[in-house]
Order: sequence, then C-alpha cells, then structure tokens
Amino acid sequence: MTINLNLIILVLILNIFSCPEKQSPLEEQQIEKKNSDYKIEPFVRNLEVPWSIVFTSPDRILVTERPGRLRVVENGNLNSKPLSEFSDVSSGSEEGLMGLALDPDYENNKLIYLSYAYNDGDLNVKVVRFKDIGTNLSDEKVIFDGIPAARFHAGCRLKFGSDKKLYITTGDAGDRKFAQDLDKLHGKILRINSDGSIPNDNPFPNSPVWTYGHRNPQGIDWYPGTDILWETEHGPSGFDGPGGGDEVNVIVKGKNYGWPIVSHNDNKEGLVAPVFVFTPAEAPASGMFYKSGKIAGWKNNFFFGCLRGNGIIRVIVDEKDLSKGLSYEKFATTYGRIRDITEGPDGYIYFSSSNLDGRGNPKDGDDKIYRITLQ
Repeated sequence: MTINLNLIILVLILNIFSCPEKQSPLEEQQIEKKNSDYKIEPFVRNLEVPWSIVFTSPDRILVTERPGRLRVVENGNLNSKPLSEFSDVSSGSEEGLMGLALDPDYENNKLIYLSYAYNDGDLNVKVVRFKDIGTNLSDEKVIFDGIPAARFHAGCRLKFGSDKKLYITTGDAGDRKFAQDLDKLHGKILRINSDGSIPNDNPFPNSPVWTYGHRNPQGIDWYPGTDILWETEHGPSGFDGPGGGDEVNVIVKGKNYGWPIVSHNDNKEGLVAPVFVFTPAEAPASGMFYKSGKIAGWKNNFFFGCLRGNGIIRVIVDEKDLSKGLSYEKFATTYGRIRDITEGPDGYIYFSSSNLDGRGNPKDGDDKIYRITLQ
C-alpha cells in the first residue's frame, strides 16, 4: 500500500508540472474580457452596410447605409423609417451612399453633408448639403460634383477640420495613373469651403486638391488640438499586386503619397512614406482619434476599422513627434468586417460592422453598431 501511494503521489506531481491544463478558446476569451478595462456590446441591429456614423446629439445618431438610406437612431433605437432615401444612388459594389459630416455650426444651422455615387451615363460622386429638420431633409444643394467613381476605389469619407474646411477623400476609381494628375480628382484628398468654393490657401491655384498620389483613402482625422492629419488607405491587395500594402499616413499640404509610382514598403525621393504599412491586407475603412480618457490608456490613440482584416487597429502615437507611430495592436476580431468608428458624446467608442456588403459572413442581426464601454 505504501509503494502504491508513493507512485500515485509521484504521478500527480509530474502531471502538475509537465501537463498544465489547456484553456479552451472560450475560457481564454472570458479571461481576456475579465482582465480588460473595456467591454464590447451591440448597440443597434438590423442595418445594411452602415458606412458613416455621426452623432447630432447625445441621444441621436445619423447613419448612412450604402444602398441609399439615411437612418436615425434615437435613444439606442433604430427608427423604422429612414430620414431620407436617395433613389439616384448607384450601389453596385463598393460605391453608394458613403460619407456624412455635420457642419461645424450644426447646432445653429442644422446643415449636414453627404457624398454618394450616381450614374448618369458616367459613374461619379457628388457632395450634397441638406438641412436636417428632424423628420426629413430640406434645402438640398449640390456643393461639389464630378468626382470619378467606379465599382472599386470610390472613396469617399467626409470630415471637417478645425479650420472649418471640408475634407473629401477620393479613390482612384480604377484609373491609377490619374492619382498623379493634378488636373484630375482621382486618388486625392480634397479641401473645400462649406459652400463648395475653393479656399485661397490651398496648395495648388484654383484647385480643390490638398494631397495626391492616393489609391483609396477612407479614413481621416486630426490629432486632438492640432492640425496634424492622419489618414488610412487601401493598398493594392490581391486585385492588382501582392497582398497588402495598406497604409497609415500623416497628411501634409501639397504632398505626393506615391500611388501608383510606389506601394508597400517602396519609396522614392520626393514622395511621402507611410507611417505604417500592413501586409497582408487589413483594408482600413475609417480613422478616428480618441479624445476621451474614459478607457484607460487609449486617450489620443488613433483607431481604424479593418474590413478584410476583421478587427480594429489601435495606433499609439509618439507624443514627442505627432507624425510618428510607436506601435499598434489589433482587437475586436470576432465581429467580422468593421467599417466606421467614432467617439460618442458619452466618451465611448462606436463602430459598425459591414458583413452584408457581399464580402462578409453575416451573423444574426447584422449589420450592427457596437459600443465599447468600461467593464
């Protein structure tokens, strides 16, 4: 009995030190959530390819759906009736109803700006201004038109800077050579006044072009309290080159960002090199600096959603040089394709899935807007 008992004790000791218990993926996920300062929860369900998310008040959100609907979320509930439907929207693939921005003086004038593709023989994108009267839109005015579009590489993110100018991202619309042509609007970041006129201090005379040599930029935002503009754009991926080459850039007035002269980690004198290059492809679809300090350690970090990469990437910026990134991490990898990401008036982060865009694997209730809050 003594020998058998000793053997049993020896086996138990060996098992403890040589064969630790393996955690299941579910257990690992639960531990990760338990040890995190944040949690991710569904906020709104049953959307269709939500492209842009904008808060008009703490309790009201406007959302563009790519097929051509402007939706309203009030107190966390999706209104069944769209605020507006655009019958002339062309939405064959990547193009459709896309960018949405509030006027800098929205609280007083209630003006909003939308970008969408339409087909009148040629496929183009226009930027249209409306007055948001709560239950409908009024005072329609096209302020900018003729941005070339295509089924792929259509852009088109809208965002106002602290200078109260409207910035517009445009894709190369499949005509890559025009990204280098200052007389064309392909593959550019544009800068215009809120009435559509061209600012006097743009880098090229009588031109809306702010920067050029882009492929398909879809995310822009400024480091808080500065005029330092960060941007994300899609690289060549698998369609017309080696996989990946997605970029995070810092945008400088009048500069050339290289497409299609260079891509991936290549660069030449006179061209601006990316802060980060992602290979394999992540397909970055947005960009946002997080201003709130509610979630510890995230203040002034740069976030963007990944379509092909299925997740959110958080970039830590070098506080000694705001045009450089120190590192990045990827999280929220179980929600499918992620498109827009924004900060709410409550100081939390909201992001949208894009699993109904023809390239995802839809889950029950997709597409959704999620909220990242504290545990």
